[in-house]
This record gives sequence, structure tokens and C-alpha cells, in this order.
Amino acid sequence: MTYLLILIVLIICIATLDARYRLFVFSQPLPALLTLLAGTGIFLLWDVIAIAGGIFLHRESPLMTGLMLGEQLPLEEAFFLFFLCYQTMLLVTGFLRWRSSRQPKQPAPTTADAKETM
Repeated sequence: MTYLLILIVLIICIATLDARYRLFVFSQPLPALLTLLAGTGIFLLWDVIAIAGGIFLHRESPLMTGLMLGEQLPLEEAFFLFFLCYQTMLLVTGFLRWRSSRQPKQPAPTTADAKETM
């Protein structure tokens, strides 16, 4: 249960950052949520394929709830993958916003500039 609570707190923390700076979900809610669900779904599918191939195995832990979404797929994995996707999108959108704010502003062309190009 401890691991799930930590993941929920982390998701709340990054959602707070998102709300403060309007980087992703709080900027464009529908496309952002669809992106998060698609990314989480793809990673869950990846996990299911890896579990079927014997690559991923779940080990019992007192820190986990014990609730399983499927064979060898704990509930906490879905929350972790959602957190991973959300965090990544905040990093990407935050970096892009930071980079665009660092570029020098181009002065608006004047009518004299337009006459010189003719």
C-alpha cells in the first residue's frame, strides 16, 4: 500500500506543477488526457507482452497492495506507468516553453523595411 500512496502523491505533485504553469493537461485537457491514456496503454501492453514472454515477474512485497490487474501485473504498475508518461510530457512541454522563452525576440518589420525588400 505504501508504494501506491507514494505514486498517488507524486501524481498529485506533478499535477500541481502542471496546473501552476499550464504545461500539459491544464493547457489542453482533452488531447493531453488522450495522450496520457494512450501512452499508459501502450506501456501496459508492453508489460503484458513481457510477462507472457517470461521477462517480467512480480515479486510479493509488503509495500504493495497485492491487487493484480492480470497475472504478474500489479495495480501499482498502471499508476507508475501513468506517472511516467505524465512526468515525461511535463518535462518535454516545460523544456519547449523554456527554450522558446530563451530565443531572442525578432523586431516587428516596419514599413521602411518592407519598401527596402521591394
